[in-house]
Amino acid sequence: MSSLATANGGGQPQTPRAVVIDAGVGNLGNLERALRSLGAAVEVTDRPEPIAAARCLLLPGVGAFRPPRERLRGALEQALRAALDRGAHLLGICVGYQLLFGGSDEFGSTDGLALIEGSICRLPDTVPLPHIGWNSLEGLSPHPLLAGIEEGSYAYFVHSFAPDGVPAAATLASALHGRRFAAVAGAGRVLGTQFHPEKSAEIGLRLLANFLEISAS
Repeated sequence: MSSLATANGGGQPQTPRAVVIDAGVGNLGNLERALRSLGAAVEVTDRPEPIAAARCLLLPGVGAFRPPRERLRGALEQALRAALDRGAHLLGICVGYQLLFGGSDEFGSTDGLALIEGSICRLPDTVPLPHIGWNSLEGLSPHPLLAGIEEGSYAYFVHSFAPDGVPAAATLASALHGRRFAAVAGAGRVLGTQFHPEKSAEIGLRLLANFLEISAS
């Protein structure tokens, strides 16, 4: 995958800038390396000021829903919402993706950011949990986030909970593990993936490159 530090507008080279929100439970190193491999300038931070000023935000997460949700409350959430109000784009990844929905029933009910319609529910016990490994993406929407990614492409998942009740208009791609769920979803400038793009080889890098291009537009 080539660098995204390409000519833009009047022909001047422009380096994409990405702010990765550190909510205390993210695979930050791998994501940072993936973004840098695409030519992005990356800042990993838990400070409200650079988050509020950012145009391109990523919210990763691993593990359970509640700890990063509690970490975001207060100044970090206010900064995130301020950035969105100013026109920023946001990409949630894995648990960071789950935080974009209305709430989760993992270890009791916890509210989410309610940026995308739907809620987070446990996958059926009829299949192995956690869902770990490669799974195919189906029903891909012609959304710019998925440009260059083919129907049936495989992505890397690690999770036991997934979105439910996501409207068809917000479901950009689905996957099947016990039940069908939105593997990629979006509402306006808020986007997310249940899988880990930073661990999903070429298609993961393609998705991250697409997000950097979207956020720069």
